[in-house]
Amino acid sequence: MERVKLSDTLNFSRIVYGMWRLADDKDTSVAYVQRKINTCLDQGITTFDQADIYGDYGAEEVLGAALRHNPALRQKMQIVTKCDIVAPAGKYADVPVKYYDTSRGHLNASVEASLQNMGIEHIDLLLIHRPDPFMDHHETGAALDDLVASGKVGAVGVSNFKPWDWNLLQSAMKNRLVTNQIEFSLSAHDALTNGDLSFHQLNGDRVMAWSPLGGGGLMAGKDSLGSVMDQVAVEQNVDRGAVAVAWILAHPAKLMPVMGTNNISRIASLSDALRVKMDRVTWYQLYSAALGREVA
Repeated sequence: MERVKLSDTLNFSRIVYGMWRLADDKDTSVAYVQRKINTCLDQGITTFDQADIYGDYGAEEVLGAALRHNPALRQKMQIVTKCDIVAPAGKYADVPVKYYDTSRGHLNASVEASLQNMGIEHIDLLLIHRPDPFMDHHETGAALDDLVASGKVGAVGVSNFKPWDWNLLQSAMKNRLVTNQIEFSLSAHDALTNGDLSFHQLNGDRVMAWSPLGGGGLMAGKDSLGSVMDQVAVEQNVDRGAVAVAWILAHPAKLMPVMGTNNISRIASLSDALRVKMDRVTWYQLYSAALGREVA
């Protein structure tokens, strides 16, 4: 598995396993969660993506139970988690409205809760989950720098930020933001033309791509894009998912897809995308089909 260097101390697997559905599975037993983790590790997928809000604020605890049962697993993993969303669910069931909180107090409390939930002493990468229109960037930036200095967080990044949101937060930080996790797939490709991807490519920032299979829609579509994907899949003896992920991997920006299936057989085939040959013509055939027209 290819490795990606995000900082001097942070080295991730090119494909990331996303755990946003971990607590939604019918089987959340320690044994089954450990089986998912080991199925990833066997392929060289060592980076695992969490968030405090996943599973109505319960997914981190599901992971934590598995890590407490086998602490040796933690040494083989890089753990990403996110915070700042406060929604009427789980421990926040009584809040009257969904909102974002990037205050120092909330960030510190979120990190402490995530460490406790997962039974770990260090978060490899902390992401601000959504841009906060009410953010005091000086307060937020200083709080994030202090979390890194404390050793509780290895590095900091963001999720779903636009370039101006990124620049605002970065302007108030000593530490460099190391990634932006954005939605990107054959069915959500606006980042190619709206400046989001160009901004990060220009600056040499690593971008993580969430929902790389379009929430599963790319696996079932019967449109022209589905036909092109099927053609490539047959030619290269893989499934549609591998083709869709290979399309992302082929981009020169070196994006990192975050894969979120609960199905063990699907998890076992995540690395199939790495053996798909994606030349420029094939990439544009898929992109044109996704657009529903040839490029202008």
